[in-house]
Amino acid sequence: MALTHASAVLRRRNFRLLWIGETTNKLGTGVSSVVLPLIAVTTLEATPLQIGLLAAASWLPWLLLSLHVGAWVDRLPRRPVMVISDGVALLVFATVPLAAWAGVLSIAHLIAAAFLGGAAAMCFTTAYRAYVPSVVDSDALVAANTALQSGEQAAQITGRGLGGLLAHLLGPATSLLADVASFAVSATCLLRIGAREPHPGTRSSGTDLTREIREGLRFTASDPFLRALALFGAVGNLAYTALQTLLVLFLARDIGASAAAVGAVVAMTGVGGLLGAAFAAPIARRVGTARAVVLSAGCTAPFALLIPLTTPGPGLALAMLAVLMIGCGLVVATVIIISFRQAFCPPHLLGRVGAGTQLLNYGAVPVGTLATGALADAVGTRAALWAVAALFLLYGTILIATPLRHHRDLPA
Repeated sequence: MALTHASAVLRRRNFRLLWIGETTNKLGTGVSSVVLPLIAVTTLEATPLQIGLLAAASWLPWLLLSLHVGAWVDRLPRRPVMVISDGVALLVFATVPLAAWAGVLSIAHLIAAAFLGGAAAMCFTTAYRAYVPSVVDSDALVAANTALQSGEQAAQITGRGLGGLLAHLLGPATSLLADVASFAVSATCLLRIGAREPHPGTRSSGTDLTREIREGLRFTASDPFLRALALFGAVGNLAYTALQTLLVLFLARDIGASAAAVGAVVAMTGVGGLLGAAFAAPIARRVGTARAVVLSAGCTAPFALLIPLTTPGPGLALAMLAVLMIGCGLVVATVIIISFRQAFCPPHLLGRVGAGTQLLNYGAVPVGTLATGALADAVGTRAALWAVAALFLLYGTILIATPLRHHRDLPA
């Protein structure tokens, strides 16, 4: 996989519009990642199990629909899929503050909004990752994904901190309007992109969708690198979403942190991600792409052990350090893995290979988040976080048992 410096990638109008749209989208998502659980905890007085249901709802579409969406993304122009996804998410999340103002918001409504918003996000992400090679050359993919991840992490930092602040000033439900506005900006930017997409393919309308899905799954399963990285991503996503499920609840209830303090701690994940995006390419050049993925997980995952040790006041620094390092390691691996997949996979299979990988990555998450919520209900949030830390240790070591341990670089 070629690694080049491409400092001029943001000077390209089409990529810049994609970057602005995606970054703004993630700014709103950063707000909602803090605000939705705060609405559940503070406004609706949700139980840990209900918090688990809320977290699971946003990931359930990956388990139920991702393979079919991946096949359709390979049949259709990808930009319109992204625009429609933004529009659906805008409408769905706008219902939450409206219901709150009317005094009829319930935990069931919040869970339904999370599910529908998660379905829109799944469609957007599947199309978006397959769309990037349409606006940049293959030798600029690492630079493009670095720029996108840097923007995403900077937006998450700002969004999570802003979410806590807006929730404190305006109330959690009203602050969700920032997420609603972000989808409008994202769709506007995408509509202004002038790049022509490659024709999605020459399949007839009668082509069997199931056969196309199997083709993408076979390609992933037959390659040892794609297979190992898919398993690695699945464990990492399960650990990270389990942490997300409990972190706001733990900080708000067990530690007694204010909404602003919760936002500040959660935002440190974005700070770590921003550092990871900045250092991904230099680390990969120095040690190799395969080794960079192995080391990024192995060196940062053990910091998860600090989270259940967190105490009020100055003790919040333990959680801040932990999520910063975890975010850094996750994004280093993500930049390299996505760039590898975009360069390695045939263009006509990108949507299906991405969806198949994401099914494995995200498919176990709904069950994991439900189990995490149930475990916290049974033994307490702090005790459940020790189990989450153990899952992070598995994530940090799992690649040692795969072919990546023998290679300096991933194949081109």
